[in-house]
Amino acid sequence: MPLFYQQDINLTTKLGVWKIEEPESFFLNAVPVKREITHPHKRLQHLAGRYLLLFLFPDFPHAEIMIADTRKPFLPEEQYHFSISHCGDYAAAIVSSSQRVGIDIEMITPRIEKIKHKFLHADELLFVHSHDLQQQVPLLTLLWSAKESMFKWWGNGDVDFSEVLRTEPFAFNDGGIVPSTFSKDNTHVPLDIHFHMRDGLSLAWIAGESPR
Repeated sequence: MPLFYQQDINLTTKLGVWKIEEPESFFLNAVPVKREITHPHKRLQHLAGRYLLLFLFPDFPHAEIMIADTRKPFLPEEQYHFSISHCGDYAAAIVSSSQRVGIDIEMITPRIEKIKHKFLHADELLFVHSHDLQQQVPLLTLLWSAKESMFKWWGNGDVDFSEVLRTEPFAFNDGGIVPSTFSKDNTHVPLDIHFHMRDGLSLAWIAGESPR
């Protein structure tokens, strides 16, 4: 079983990362494809993410999943809050019956340097540049993962990543917490974004109540 990583965050919240090694038929035995996805690997990623929801909580009502105008998947009755992410041969998911959640998984690649000014505030760029060169690409990837997880946790779209989603300096290593703040329309919410770096991957997640 290619379960790459799993964590029970608390009694009501779990996350997992699946390394995709199975054929499509393996996942179709448990979950259907609910929308047209023509690219074979993207379809595999989609199926693996939906499979993880059931793996984490066997009673997850995957047939009831709907897609909001912001493209966020959700359950109409909010029996569970959930978030899914994919990259390469990996799918990640976080599910909670009590908290709003967000998750993001990324492959560490120098391509992130081309967009760093689009999602980082000037203060965050200074923090990145204070690190050794060999640390900067992994750190940039983690900050993107952290902000993507915050964006999914928010769930309503329409945010400036460099201004609304802000991170503070932290000890950068293989795992820990990125202290962050969500600031929009005079609402300021302090957040702890957890992260795990492993095998060329950056994983970030958040669980907590979001402003509505």
